[in-house]
Amino acid sequence: MSQQQGGGGAFLGGLLLGGAIGTVVGLLIAPRSGKETRQLLRKSADALPELLEDITASFEQHRDRLSETTQERWQATLERLKEAIAVGIEVTQQQRQTLRREANGMALSDPDEEDAVNQ
Repeated sequence: MSQQQGGGGAFLGGLLLGGAIGTVVGLLIAPRSGKETRQLLRKSADALPELLEDITASFEQHRDRLSETTQERWQATLERLKEAIAVGIEVTQQQRQTLRREANGMALSDPDEEDAVNQ
């Protein structure tokens, strides 16, 4: 599960880095004047904070959704565990009552055995 969480952050980081490198290389290779290239680089640099903000917001939404899903699964697991414990307690009590009845029945049904035990 931690690989899935780390993979999302690595993907977004790689996407951002790849986009920035691709933009710079594309602008430097393009047949434009130095002034045009500088203007394009400036525009790209100005757009970078907005891109980072979008990626951060997307990451936070993903994190929140994952957190909610994890919380829901945890609650469901706790409920199943509580139910299993309740069933286990009930079965144990029933078994205890059955054993007591059997023990009482054996003691009442064979008085000779009880006398032998008491001697």
